[in-house]
Amino acid sequence: MSAGASGTGDRPGDRAVGGRPSAVRTARTTRRRELPPGPGYKWVALSNTTLGVLIATMDASIVIISLPAIFRGIGLDPLAPGNIGYLLWMILGYLLVSAVLVVVLGRLGDMYGRVKIYNLGFLVFACASIALSLDPFRAGAGALWLILWRIVQAFGGSMLTANSAAILTDAFPTRQRGMALGINQITALAGQFLGLLAGGLLAAVDWRAVFWVSVPVSAAGTIWSYLSLRETAAGRRARIDWLGNITFAAGAGILLAGITYGIQPYGSSATGWANPWVLTGLLGGAALLLLFCYAETRVPEPMFQLALFKVRAFAAGNLAALLTAIARGGLQFMLIIWLQGIWLPLHGYAFEDTPLWAGIFMLPLTLGFLIAGPLSGYLSDRFGARVFSTAGLVVVAASFLGLLTLPVDFDYGVFAALLLLNGLGQGMFSSPNTSSVMGSVPPEYRGVASGMRSTFQNSGTALSIGVFFSLMVSGLASSLPASLRAGLTAHGVPAGAAGHAASLPPVSTLFATFLGNNPVEHLLASGGTLSHLSAAQQASLTGHGFFPRLVSGPFHHGLTIVFGVAAAMALVSAAASALRGGHTPTPEHTPQDGPPTAGVLAEEAHGRHNAPSS
Repeated sequence: MSAGASGTGDRPGDRAVGGRPSAVRTARTTRRRELPPGPGYKWVALSNTTLGVLIATMDASIVIISLPAIFRGIGLDPLAPGNIGYLLWMILGYLLVSAVLVVVLGRLGDMYGRVKIYNLGFLVFACASIALSLDPFRAGAGALWLILWRIVQAFGGSMLTANSAAILTDAFPTRQRGMALGINQITALAGQFLGLLAGGLLAAVDWRAVFWVSVPVSAAGTIWSYLSLRETAAGRRARIDWLGNITFAAGAGILLAGITYGIQPYGSSATGWANPWVLTGLLGGAALLLLFCYAETRVPEPMFQLALFKVRAFAAGNLAALLTAIARGGLQFMLIIWLQGIWLPLHGYAFEDTPLWAGIFMLPLTLGFLIAGPLSGYLSDRFGARVFSTAGLVVVAASFLGLLTLPVDFDYGVFAALLLLNGLGQGMFSSPNTSSVMGSVPPEYRGVASGMRSTFQNSGTALSIGVFFSLMVSGLASSLPASLRAGLTAHGVPAGAAGHAASLPPVSTLFATFLGNNPVEHLLASGGTLSHLSAAQQASLTGHGFFPRLVSGPFHHGLTIVFGVAAAMALVSAAASALRGGHTPTPEHTPQDGPPTAGVLAEEAHGRHNAPSS
């Protein structure tokens, strides 16, 4: 049948002079895009938003493994005293922007259209990826270019993550929402670890390839999202809460920046928590956040819907997500240091190759996410979120306690089993928890709720660096200098040079292992100390075994503190999850009803908590 016979061809008047589409046809195309989505739309939304959060979270971690190649490519020593700031901001700039902006961007999605903000996020992300791969500068200027465009890239990624869960919650019926959000959430978490593997593989080819890989994916995602996604929830125009936006962004940014600089040495101290600037940042950031909370109770249309915390499922789920994100971030960084700095060199891997192999040996963790996430999301749709979320966190705590029992030079089979167990537990928790949190809020506030949820999760990852690096550095500071001094002098290093190396901040040693560098070579590089030693002594000091064996005792001491705290956080998270109460989906408000008041939300929460447990 011809196009005209089928009713889809051009009618008289549809074409203007010269065969160009007329305004009539353009209007018809626009109307077709505005038609309600078909029954298969939910799967289109799931696949597109899953791609979005995957690329956004992969790029949050892909740089971690690639930093040695990146800094070699721009001709900068990241471990030189004046360059550690570049190193930290390359890692943390992306995380800080993601933590600060997701609520704002989720709120804008509620006001102007979640799909519209999401599509724009893909475009911004693609442009930033192109700029990153074309860095024209070297040394400090090259590092600043990368840091600034990473911040822009994080802005685009925040648009994606802030609105993806809300788009899915709108698209899927209640009975399938947990499964959909589970796939989306676990893909986001798995992306953090897949980024480590991808970074190792691509950095071996070319440091620019780390950024090239995002270009075709984000460009294709931009086109696909514009063509396929539809607004399924009416946006509710409102005034922008400028006071709330400014105080929250400034307070959270200053607080997290203070924590970031707290792990750097200050004076004779191994950490910078006594630094007046750090203390000012911590206190000033906290004061601004308190001002933000006060302001949000006074403005008619706040950015942060504090009334949502009256819903027990929302409050408990976000608290559990925050603590779990802190524990997960600590696990990620400690495992990288453990594998790259100790275990892999002890088993014959060159320091330069350890970043890639660390990503490979951590795959059981990602596998656990991928197995448990969608399955627990599907089951939680049938049996409720509380049991699965709580049980998953208990499993996570058990895996941390299991890691505590391992020696530094562990058997990989046992180590892999514990990583798989941890991934399974996190998958059991994340999918049902996300579904519970998102299903507990009124539909017109799903964008801001998604942003609030992402804020807690991203802030937890940023906080984990400050918390766990400080714990590890404190553990190392008490025993590493003496061990390092004794080990170096025993291999012929002069006492003065050994004392100088041992007096350097432990954080430099941690970063050296984190970047796949031989710390001993770094510590003894200045002054030509190595060149004055015999060939046998040089080979012993710079070989695979000297530093890992030397640091294993102090490192295990710090590791015990880190995993003990992480296990405690997981158990507190489990308690919060268990207190979320029974939950049934919130009644559907319409935009014409206006925002639900704190009293309305409290009444809905009371009704849900007295519903049969689910």
